[in-house]
Amino acid sequence: MSVDLTDKIAIVTGAGAGLGRAEAVALARAGARLVLNDLPGAAEETAEEIRGFGGEAVIAAGDVGERATADAMMAAAVDDLGGLDIVVNNAGITRDKMLFNMSDEEFDLVVRVHLRGHFLLTRNASAHWRSVAKSAGAPVDAAVVNTSSEAFLSGPPGQANYGAAKAGITALTMSTARSMGRSGVRANAICPRAATAMTEGVLSGDSYGPEHVAPLVTYLASPAAAAITGQVFVVYGGMIAVLAPPTVAERFDNAAWDLDSLDKQVGGWFADRDPSAGFSADSIMQLKLKD
Repeated sequence: MSVDLTDKIAIVTGAGAGLGRAEAVALARAGARLVLNDLPGAAEETAEEIRGFGGEAVIAAGDVGERATADAMMAAAVDDLGGLDIVVNNAGITRDKMLFNMSDEEFDLVVRVHLRGHFLLTRNASAHWRSVAKSAGAPVDAAVVNTSSEAFLSGPPGQANYGAAKAGITALTMSTARSMGRSGVRANAICPRAATAMTEGVLSGDSYGPEHVAPLVTYLASPAAAAITGQVFVVYGGMIAVLAPPTVAERFDNAAWDLDSLDKQVGGWFADRDPSAGFSADSIMQLKLKD
């Protein structure tokens, strides 16, 4: 299958800088025509860069947490450019704070931009693709690439809002893959380690350049990845890791549970376990580049 994206139409949110800009430029270099989203004025340089090498880019500015912005991005793609094939949800924001100090507003804003932002555009795009598939009597060839984070697995103590939003995005991705598969839509999530304004002070160095992430996004958006859906990838610095789903660590069966039997069986199993070894997937955080 081809990795050529010539005449494919893609929407990239958060395309003004960092990871979103790298993804948009990579998609355009592969031949895609772009709808760039970011806050007003932020995506102009990305559009100019794309146009500078002969690519096509239009801007649909606005807050991804607003329904009107999702509508505007769809109109720019479908009405102005003539269709939609690819959605890359990337826009995000952080408001880091320990849980006990986090305000309502700091939680709501991060969940709104990340999770609601992913939902609004994905929902609108899915409705469009389902309609196209029904009218044509055949599946479309469309791709959604969502931006999750290892934070949904590790439970970072200063990012309860961000981790919760990213967990929701992962679940949204799986639901999209399953509900839209018959219509010809595949959906995957990436957990990128990229040095951007959002990760300033946490990630730095050449290994964390956004340019190391963009090729995977472009590949997942291409027809060559037609068989890849419902997957979660950790990606940075030339490394790609496909995550396995959670497994059952232990099972307990008793038709008539009482507190003593719970303590004996469940409590007994935990008695010899490291109390810090919870659901958090700390081993994934230890993924390193090979020397």
